[in-house]
Amino acid sequence: MESKKDFFLECYKLGIIKFGRFTLKSGIESPFYVDLRPLASDPKILKNLANYLLDMLPLDNFDLICGVPYAALPMATAMSLESYIPLIIKRKEAKNYGTKKLIEGIYQKGQNCLLVEDVITSGKSLIETIAEVEQEDLKVADIVVVLDREQGGKQLLESRGYKVHTLFNITEVCGILKETGELSDDEVNRIHDFLQGNHIQFDEKTRSSYEQKLQTAEHSVAKKLLETALSKQSNLIASADVTTTQELLELAEKTGPHIIALKTHIDIISDFDYDKTIVPLKALASKHNFLLMEDRKFADIGNTQELQFTSGIFNITGWADFVTSQVIGGFESLDCFKNVGVVAIIGMSSKGALTTASYREEALKIASSHPNVIGGVSQNVLPEEMLLFTPGVNLADSGDGKGQQYNTPEHVFTMLHTDFIIVGRGIYKAENPEAAAALYKNEGWNAYLSSLEKKAAGN
Repeated sequence: MESKKDFFLECYKLGIIKFGRFTLKSGIESPFYVDLRPLASDPKILKNLANYLLDMLPLDNFDLICGVPYAALPMATAMSLESYIPLIIKRKEAKNYGTKKLIEGIYQKGQNCLLVEDVITSGKSLIETIAEVEQEDLKVADIVVVLDREQGGKQLLESRGYKVHTLFNITEVCGILKETGELSDDEVNRIHDFLQGNHIQFDEKTRSSYEQKLQTAEHSVAKKLLETALSKQSNLIASADVTTTQELLELAEKTGPHIIALKTHIDIISDFDYDKTIVPLKALASKHNFLLMEDRKFADIGNTQELQFTSGIFNITGWADFVTSQVIGGFESLDCFKNVGVVAIIGMSSKGALTTASYREEALKIASSHPNVIGGVSQNVLPEEMLLFTPGVNLADSGDGKGQQYNTPEHVFTMLHTDFIIVGRGIYKAENPEAAAALYKNEGWNAYLSSLEKKAAGN
C-alpha cells in the first residue's frame, strides 16, 4: 500500500475536509468541516481505507464488525469483505414493524464486536451505539475511527475502558496539508486555537446518590433498601439459586453481614416447609439486617397473581419484602402486591428475548406509573425515580484480556447507572461464599462511589 500520508492526500482530493467558517450542529463555529461520506464513492480508496483500519487492529479479538450509522456503514462493510469477519448492521432507529430489531444480522450472545466510526468529536454517537449493541448481549472492547477531531471524544471513551484506534487526527492532517502548501501557518494556528478551546462534553444522564434517591423515594420498601445500603455500605443482593433449605439457610448466614437483600426462588426448594424454611430465614434477615426478595417473576392476570402471591404453601405475602413481576398483564395486574415492593421486568438479556425496544417502552410506562413498583430489571438506564437492579454481575468477567469490562460492578455502575447488583454463581458457587460476598460488597460499593466521582468530575 502507498504511504499513509499519500493515502490521506488521495482522500483529501475527494473534498472530505473543508476549511473556512462552519456552524456545527452544536452551534459552535468551527474553522474546518469534515465529511468522509465521499470516500464510499471511490472503490479503490474504500478498499485501501479498510485495509489501513484493519492493519491497526488485533483481529483475533473480534467476532463481528459493526459500523455506526450512516457514514461508517460502507467502511465497516469493506472491512468485513477484506477480513472475512462477519458484519452486523445497526439501525438508526428500530423498525416499527416486522421484527422491530435495532441490530440486524447473525450473531450469538457473548461475541466480541468491533465498532467502526468515521469521525469522533464528543463521543456521543459511539456511547449510544455501544449501549445498543451491548443490549443485544454483545461485547464492545475496541473502536476504530478514521479521523479524530481532537475535541474530547477519544479521551471520554478511553476513560470508560474502551480501546480507541484512530487512523488520523486533525493535527496530523493539518501538518500534512501545511507541508504540501494546502494550509498556511495562520490557518493551522487558527485550527490549533480552536481545538484548545473547544473540547466538547455532551450532556450525559447523571446518576443520583443513595442519599438523593432516599429523599424522593415514596415506597417504604424502596426507602428500606436505600437505608440498608447506606448503613451497611453495600449494594449487593445475593442470588440464592439453591435447592434445599439447609443450603438456603447456610448461604443466608454466611452472606448476611455483607448483603442488603437475599434473592430467592422459593419454589425450587425441594424440602420446603414454612416453619423450617421461612421462619429461620426471616430470623436471619432480621439478625443480619437484609431484605428478602422473591424472584417469582409473576406473569398472569391480576386475580391469578393475587392467588399465587397470597395462597398456597409458599405464602409469599407473609415473608417477602419485594418481588419481581412481568408487566405483560397490564397496569392493574400489579395492584395485588399491596404489602411489598415490586421490581418490574423491563428487559431481558437472553438471546431471542421478546423484550424489544417497543415492548420495553410500553413496559416502562406501566412500571414507572404504578405505585407498587420500586424499580426494574433492565439492560438500559431507567428513570431516576426508579431503582435499577442488575443481575449477572461477575468479577470473573474482568479477566478476558480484551480491554472492556463486562458485567463487572464498575461497568454496570458507570454505564448503566445501576443501583443494586445481583450476584449468583460468583457467590453461591464460590469455595468460600462468605469471603466472596465480602469481596463483591466492597467492589460494588467502590464502583458506586467511583461512578459518583465521575459524575462530579463531568459537572
